[in-house]
Amino acid sequence: MQISCRHRLAPHEIDHELLWLSVSLGSLGVAVLWFALGLPWPRCVFHELTGLPCVTCGMTRSAIQFFHGNFLAALRWNPLIFAFLCGVTVFDLYAFTVIAIRAPRLRITFQTEAGKNSTRLIVIAALALNWVYLLSHWRAF
Repeated sequence: MQISCRHRLAPHEIDHELLWLSVSLGSLGVAVLWFALGLPWPRCVFHELTGLPCVTCGMTRSAIQFFHGNFLAALRWNPLIFAFLCGVTVFDLYAFTVIAIRAPRLRITFQTEAGKNSTRLIVIAALALNWVYLLSHWRAF
């Protein structure tokens, strides 16, 4: 894996910073509107059928705690979602800064297929470990 720095976007290149900043802020806006209107919470079919938490169970409660500044509670509800929200926050700050001051863009590239496969295995392991954590705390759900 290599992180490279570019000074400009090439013509017709996707502006990932603008795209993903828009997606994350739009998603946050939809979630705020959803709960402000009092619409029902998302339901987990897996949890309803088995009584056990799925890989993403506790995601909504973790996000609510995170955005209220209760980081320890957010971590307890779902550690992987907490880490994801921390990453999205850092990325959004980076993206806003890069867009605002027209700074060089960072890009992550994989030089080998082994690097891509290692990253895939890390993601799968993180999902599996998170699920083990949730299953060990299933009474909280």
